[in-house]
Amino acid sequence: MAGLDWVLHVDLDEFLAAVEIARRPELRGKPVVVGGDGDPTLRAVVATASYEARRFGVHSGLPMKTAARLCPDAVFLPSDPPAYEAVSATVMDTLRELPVVVEVLGWDEAFLGARTPDPEALARDVQHAVKDATGLSCSVGIGDNRLRAKVATGFAKPAGIYRLTSRNWMSVMGDRPTDALWGIGRKTARKLADAGLTTVAELARADRSALARRFGPTMGPWYWVLAQGLGGTEVTTAPYVPRSHSRETTFQRNVTDRGELEHQLCLLAQRVAQDVVDEGRPAVRVGVKVRFAPFITKTRSMTLAAPTSDAAAIQQAALTVLDRFDAADQRRAVRLLGVWATFPAPD
Repeated sequence: MAGLDWVLHVDLDEFLAAVEIARRPELRGKPVVVGGDGDPTLRAVVATASYEARRFGVHSGLPMKTAARLCPDAVFLPSDPPAYEAVSATVMDTLRELPVVVEVLGWDEAFLGARTPDPEALARDVQHAVKDATGLSCSVGIGDNRLRAKVATGFAKPAGIYRLTSRNWMSVMGDRPTDALWGIGRKTARKLADAGLTTVAELARADRSALARRFGPTMGPWYWVLAQGLGGTEVTTAPYVPRSHSRETTFQRNVTDRGELEHQLCLLAQRVAQDVVDEGRPAVRVGVKVRFAPFITKTRSMTLAAPTSDAAAIQQAALTVLDRFDAADQRRAVRLLGVWATFPAPD
């Protein structure tokens, strides 16, 4: 039987927590939370949580102090990026030994391109290979394009396999909220709901011209494409090229002094500028992220007059962007500050 072209999305389950548990087998079955310095009394956010911790409502991005309140018996561990990078490299090398094209998306996920008559059998081979090499489990989504494979992985978790294609897309996804789609977050879902579009099926039936008028000529029709489950099928081995670099810091005590805030901003901008130099590409846009107390996050950014890797120019741009926050925000206490620089789009 001739094979068909398939896209598989491989996602390592509870990756950071799984790496830590593999190093500390006595933690297996216990709620484990990874983030910051591992101290839940300090300001930091959860990087990941084991499934046992997630049952208490702990999830990535949650303040560590909140995680401790929700799950006081959890084991809190510091983030260890070098360890995660090493395990990730082993996983990706293992995937490359299979008859697939591997496109790395991050530490814990990759797209695989394959021609096979039995994608489920291939998915099982992937799971077994990863398990044998690292002891970790992974979920595999199967699709006839990248979007459907990515969404399918959510139905496969944990450690399962799920297929989404044009044949079952709408029967599976139609009644689900729009933020079930890859590429639509909660804020966009609220905007779509304001337009009377609360489900994937409703968005798929919407008039594309009306969507363009309401959400813009690019984003509006793109939301419709997502609802249809349409997307590219190409999987490439080309290395990932970052679109930006960012640095941020969480203050253990809220910062209210403007001078101190600008000082910290300059330090972050200098670190970002060094990242830009190391990347070997100039920045074209600079942005600032501010998390105000108690937990309200806002961002502003500006396009640079010319592409640059100059630290002074990036620093000055960051200070200029900071001034663009509303007057009311300028008076608020700050708990987190971040700076990012965006690179030109690849040719």
